[in-house]
Amino acid sequence: MNRGAIIGGFWAGALAALLAVPALSQSSAPNPNQPPPHTLPYPDLGSGESLPERRKSYELAPELQRGVSAAQIRDQQRRLDSALAALAPQTPGTPDAFVVTIALDSDPVFAREAREAARVLSARYGAGGRTLTLAGPDGTRDDAPHGSITALVLALSHIGSLMAPSEDVLVLYTTSHGLDLGLAYHYGDTGYGVLSPARLKAALEEAGIRRRVLILSACYSGVFIPELASPDTAILTAAAATRTSFGCAAENDWTYFGDALINRALRQPVGLGEAAQLAGRSVAEWETKARVLASLPQTSIGADAKGWLPQIEARMPRIASAPVGRPAFDPVAFTVPVRAGQK
Repeated sequence: MNRGAIIGGFWAGALAALLAVPALSQSSAPNPNQPPPHTLPYPDLGSGESLPERRKSYELAPELQRGVSAAQIRDQQRRLDSALAALAPQTPGTPDAFVVTIALDSDPVFAREAREAARVLSARYGAGGRTLTLAGPDGTRDDAPHGSITALVLALSHIGSLMAPSEDVLVLYTTSHGLDLGLAYHYGDTGYGVLSPARLKAALEEAGIRRRVLILSACYSGVFIPELASPDTAILTAAAATRTSFGCAAENDWTYFGDALINRALRQPVGLGEAAQLAGRSVAEWETKARVLASLPQTSIGADAKGWLPQIEARMPRIASAPVGRPAFDPVAFTVPVRAGQK
């Protein structure tokens, strides 16, 4: 995005490179479901003069809203409250999955991916009535609470109150741009932030959510594994901690990782670990053909998670469903892929 330097000094270069994108190409025709473009420089969200001080500031997950009207704030709060109130409680004695998918950027590829991921994951884990999507407009609809750091934290807190920690599982799918500090939140010219691994861990722990399947689609998303790995956690990331991922052009239906894992592997009646391997092979094949530096998707499945995953995966459809949307990698219409945050 070249959305300006987000933070000064050392981090300014890293984030300016990551978030260097021109404005989205938008239709000139009025469309209430058209996502807002990014046109203004990304503001400095850090504080402190030294690198350790700035790092600590970003670990606390700064979030900024600017130029948002009271009516818009009330609308989003009503949407979120209504969606949370509609979630079904857990069934005593039965391991239930609660699915949350979130697009943290207004580039419409992320909203499209989050919506379809919700459908795939809900069907796979029998989470009908227990699925929440946080995503902005994608050009065709604007019918969900928008994704933001605050919306995610509030959603996790509420879902934690519905779950039985000893038996229920959170399945979280995030899709956005990323950086080596965490996940980038960027909504048009009004919403900005960084969701750090430490902040996500704190939100999960505060909500009392112990059993977790965390699927993070973003550049550098491997930075979350050291902080969030635990015996009761399964983590799949689109990239290693030092690598970018691909496919996030605004007009796409899928990122590479989302297409490979959600749209293909997780539609099949295979376990999560095998699905991660299938997705990793697909991503590696596409990146090799594109002649780009491999993103190296990462997988970490805790010892206890290997025990309860089969319980919630017993509900997955026995017949694979067909992928939807345009493939993230199309060898016929191939162009150099977009790195998350490069455009």
